[in-house]
Amino acid sequence: MTASSQKIRSLIVPSLATLVALAILIGLGTWQLQRMAWKEGLIAQIGARAYGEPGAIVPEAEWASWRADQDEFRKVRVTGRFLHEFEAPVYGLLPGERQGAPIQGYYLITPLKLASGAIVMVNRGFVPMDLRDPARRPESQPQGEVTITGLVRAPEARNPFTPNDDPIKNQWFARDPQAIAAAHKLERVAPFLIDADATPNPGGWPRGGQTPLTLPNNHLQYAVTWFGIALTLIGVFAAFAWRRMKE
Repeated sequence: MTASSQKIRSLIVPSLATLVALAILIGLGTWQLQRMAWKEGLIAQIGARAYGEPGAIVPEAEWASWRADQDEFRKVRVTGRFLHEFEAPVYGLLPGERQGAPIQGYYLITPLKLASGAIVMVNRGFVPMDLRDPARRPESQPQGEVTITGLVRAPEARNPFTPNDDPIKNQWFARDPQAIAAAHKLERVAPFLIDADATPNPGGWPRGGQTPLTLPNNHLQYAVTWFGIALTLIGVFAAFAWRRMKE
């Protein structure tokens, strides 16, 4: 075997390792570009739907075919009667005054029974940990007919780190209208929620208007970083291979 052939053979393993790393880096950069396109679409949806005059919710007859991409973040107004006995406190965080120091508490999901008998779950807003018990905020549960203005939201997505709900203890970790409805044997429940706006509630709690409408979009920066590392890797391997062949 000639010296040149030996040098070429010595580059096989480094070449394969470089190709694998390069594929991963390019994949990460491409994924960030896809995320950027998704985020830009979401920002456009919010801008087009979340402002202006509120409309009506999707009719019950269309709930079975409801799609978040066609309706989420739309500003709506709905009238009904709260079923406070089925209030579900969903554990969550509220941004605090200091960055990195969120406030722990609960988002109160309460069924709103419409005149038709159908039900829409309303995220009425946030309460701190010590106000989880309704007895500590008796003014927070208005009786009779109420009108709510807010934004249509899709059920909160669960991930591998989301704890399991415990309906018996009324402990919830995801804003999931169907799961809450099933626990209370409620029927004709909308597949979406309404995030109530910041209109003050009696007693000051819960505090609505918590829907984040300004979304960070740093995906292009991340994509450029991954592609930049990929180019650097190519340069490093090229220099390594050139030196190896010149030895």
